[in-house]
Amino acid sequence: MSDSVATDGDMTMTDAATLVNQWPHEFHRGAEGAPVLLLMHGTGGNEVEISKLVAHLDPEATILAPRGRVTEQGMNRWFRRLGEGNFDVDDVIVRAGELAGFVEAAREHYGLIGQPLVAVGFSNGANIALATALLHPDAVSRVVALSGMYPFGDRDPITFDPAPASPIALLLLNGATDPMAPAASVRHLEAVATAHGVSVERHERAGGHGIDASELELARVWIQKNQEVAGQ
Repeated sequence: MSDSVATDGDMTMTDAATLVNQWPHEFHRGAEGAPVLLLMHGTGGNEVEISKLVAHLDPEATILAPRGRVTEQGMNRWFRRLGEGNFDVDDVIVRAGELAGFVEAAREHYGLIGQPLVAVGFSNGANIALATALLHPDAVSRVVALSGMYPFGDRDPITFDPAPASPIALLLLNGATDPMAPAASVRHLEAVATAHGVSVERHERAGGHGIDASELELARVWIQKNQEVAGQ
């Protein structure tokens, strides 16, 4: 691979390789025509653990699973927080920009440009996926958020302009009595995103924080539908 070949933007192949190689992640190439699943773990998780979800979502998908680069008491996270449910919003915004840069570099480095990409995140991973889609939709425009919530506190920093190349679509899957992703925050996320023209599908199940088998089936169907839309 020549060091002098440039991408469509400002990043050379060498730049992309450096960025990707410096970020701990899992990558497994899937079947031709299958989507890329960008998988984001929750607090205390890792890229290997979250990659196991692919078996339930699309076994033929390409896996791209980076690791959160913030630590809290030794646990991997995607951004800092000031307390349970109290996010450092400035850090959320910075980390979302970093993740968008990683995704764009990984597309170049692994030859994924033009392939449909769907982000699937759990808990803290869902929150960074949502933040990235709402701030950087040209990098991530489709998100399955498992036990996620509104990631921007009392702010509304959705500022994408001009309109993204692909319409933003979110699938929100939550437990009705989840104390870590309260229903009020999820409703606020839906309202803010919808007000900005984002397509939102929301499902609420009985129970709290976690991933339910019924949610994985909803996600599988949604990913297939949105993969086809992205590939048009």
